[in-house]
Amino acid sequence: MTDIFEYADRAWRGEESLRAYHSGALREDGLVRLAEGLHMWPAFGNVYVLETSEGLFLYDTGDRRTAQDLHAAVRALTADRVHTAVYSHGHVDHAFGLGPFDAEARENGWTQPTVLAHENVVPRFDRYRRTHGYNESINRRQFQAPDFRWPVEYRYPDVTYREQASLNLGGERIELRHARGETDDCTIAWLPERKVLFSGDFFIWSSPNAGNPQKVQRFALEWAQALRWMAGLGAETLLPGHGLPVVGEARVRETLENAAELLESVYGTALDMMNAGATLDEIVQAVRMPEHLLTLPYLRPSYDEPEFVVRNIWRLYGGWYDGNPAHLKPSPQAELGAELASLAGGAERLARRARELAEQGRHRLAGELAQFAADASGEAEVHEARAAVFSQMEKAATSTMAKGIYAWAVVESEAALAGTDALTELRSRTAGRMRWSV
Repeated sequence: MTDIFEYADRAWRGEESLRAYHSGALREDGLVRLAEGLHMWPAFGNVYVLETSEGLFLYDTGDRRTAQDLHAAVRALTADRVHTAVYSHGHVDHAFGLGPFDAEARENGWTQPTVLAHENVVPRFDRYRRTHGYNESINRRQFQAPDFRWPVEYRYPDVTYREQASLNLGGERIELRHARGETDDCTIAWLPERKVLFSGDFFIWSSPNAGNPQKVQRFALEWAQALRWMAGLGAETLLPGHGLPVVGEARVRETLENAAELLESVYGTALDMMNAGATLDEIVQAVRMPEHLLTLPYLRPSYDEPEFVVRNIWRLYGGWYDGNPAHLKPSPQAELGAELASLAGGAERLARRARELAEQGRHRLAGELAQFAADASGEAEVHEARAAVFSQMEKAATSTMAKGIYAWAVVESEAALAGTDALTELRSRTAGRMRWSV
């Protein structure tokens, strides 16, 4: 079995990737022991298990894909019941794995596990019920998972809190604190005697996920403030929502402060330009992140991108109008595409020019023209060009979010060429590949 601390040290130094972690290899032998009575389940969303004399404490519960495996791993360690579970936030990879423990409690006549979460988890779950179809669609697109199913049943918290809460389970003191970051319902957990910090998704071994283009509002400033607060705790072990432990007081502080600095940089520049009257396009083109931060092994933009964070800052303070008066009441996209195609001499000519631009590495402009051509015409040449352009853009993209959206565009055009629908085409493309399913 891989020593998780040695592996984490090499990864932090940039000497090894997180490929083994993401492959699931670390959980093949069950829970990973971190310290006496403290264990990690390194799933898509990490779960942490703390043994106490009153029962088990779980920080996060994972998702439905690994719920049975998590239960089996815990039971291989101990027969103690789950006393309390805390959700770091209400996303499906963190708050949907408690089912087997609830069922076990009913079968054995035990007291049900108490779920504790921030009060905003409740309206989040309510919103998820209302937007079930939309969330299913965007996750299929983001993760290229045609059979993804958005959950329809939710384990609501039994107890909620607003700003801070404290637990004492069998002598283990657990301090909970709310902050806004990736979501508005985040909970950070701090074990002061152990000097162990559970950060949730405030730290995920990637550039902070504060800009996701397909999800609701995120909060860059409060995220940075939470990172600064965590950096001042004196934690000796940082346990993230995704990725590997960070060990050592100085290293934990450095990691958190660097992540905070990255967010503060983009936030400060974006807000200064907004206050000076700049448009969204001007800000997006101007903001540049400090390279010494983006090249750190644990802050590379592999999931989100700083450019998307800019757009979320604008959305928070500036609404949806981007400063371009033509975008206030735009023409239908198909009408605009047809007009541009007419001016260019036909949609096929637009499509050919898009290919030329893509070959020159001018991907953004190529994507615009390829999409305009497809809006104007469904001809085979147009969709062949659109698929080729967005395929190049997918390969060039560094973030999961950009790759997912560009890949979906490829699937749409390939489906149009095949005379089928996007989901059927995507199933064909992903046949034999492990898919995300809930």
